[in-house]
Amino acid sequence: MLNILFSCAGRRTYLLKYFKEQLSDAGLIVATDMQLTAPALTVADIKIQVPAVYDDGYIDCMLDICRRHDIKAVICLNDLELPILSKEKARFEAIGVKVIVSDPEIIDICFDKYRTARYVESIGLDTPMTFVNYGEAVAAIRSGKLKFPIVLKPRWGSGSIGIEFVNDMEELEETYGMLIKKVKKSILANASKGDEFILIQQKIDGQEYGLDVMNDLSGRHRAVSVKKKLAMRAGETDKAQTVDNADIRSIGHTLGKSLSHIGNLDVDVFEKDGKYFVLELNPRFGGGFPFSYEAGANLPGAIIEWLKGNDVDDDMLQPNYNETYAKCDYLVKI
Repeated sequence: MLNILFSCAGRRTYLLKYFKEQLSDAGLIVATDMQLTAPALTVADIKIQVPAVYDDGYIDCMLDICRRHDIKAVICLNDLELPILSKEKARFEAIGVKVIVSDPEIIDICFDKYRTARYVESIGLDTPMTFVNYGEAVAAIRSGKLKFPIVLKPRWGSGSIGIEFVNDMEELEETYGMLIKKVKKSILANASKGDEFILIQQKIDGQEYGLDVMNDLSGRHRAVSVKKKLAMRAGETDKAQTVDNADIRSIGHTLGKSLSHIGNLDVDVFEKDGKYFVLELNPRFGGGFPFSYEAGANLPGAIIEWLKGNDVDDDMLQPNYNETYAKCDYLVKI
């Protein structure tokens, strides 16, 4: 049996359904969360409540679950858990469990948004002007190099937590101080390091795209799905259309080959005046993945085949173009 464990399942009901569809009778879906009321647990064959990811006993608890339920692979759905699981992969592999999470260096490049910006530039792609030193950012504003409006957000962030837009120096000073306090009081405090944990970044106004950059379990690049975002809700893609854009696909190919991440890489790209800016790299399944899957990019099926030791044709990961989808809310009994 190919039993797969989804950690920090949360609201990702659709993703567990996709893997369940592809697994059929070949295995079980096991899901964990801090709360048994997490909606995605309703899809799982086995649901288990676990401690917080920062709890000292968290990894031992997950290893015990893997042993008890004959887990063959773990898929992480939470940004804050990624670096924790990444560092402990050897302990899972020692009991025959494949952790579908990239290595620590890759996770750090993606999780640290300042490192993300520097990395994107280092491989020849464009990214918004980015600072973590407040004094340097103010100097850039006064010299005219950085112009309002600008974006403030946690350097080690998750979702849309703590994102603020400011339009003048007075707003910048007030919001910067407020955001420091906000991060220190939030769950992000555990992930934030040093004193420079607030990002100050050029705001790009333009069309937003989401990419699913798909690599296999050895980090070999396989495919890219590009989606034009039509609407957002609470920091996630709410409506989107798959598009045939060779320029943006090329950005995805560059990232996939250079980064050599494992599994999916969720990427945010903005287009302004014919120029493309890479904003975010999230080395996991993101909220925009359903738009790729529904259009035919069957990464869950490919992952299952790779776990079985089989290869797949890259056509399995190609979406149909010009397909438009929208998310909607529905109730599940918990």
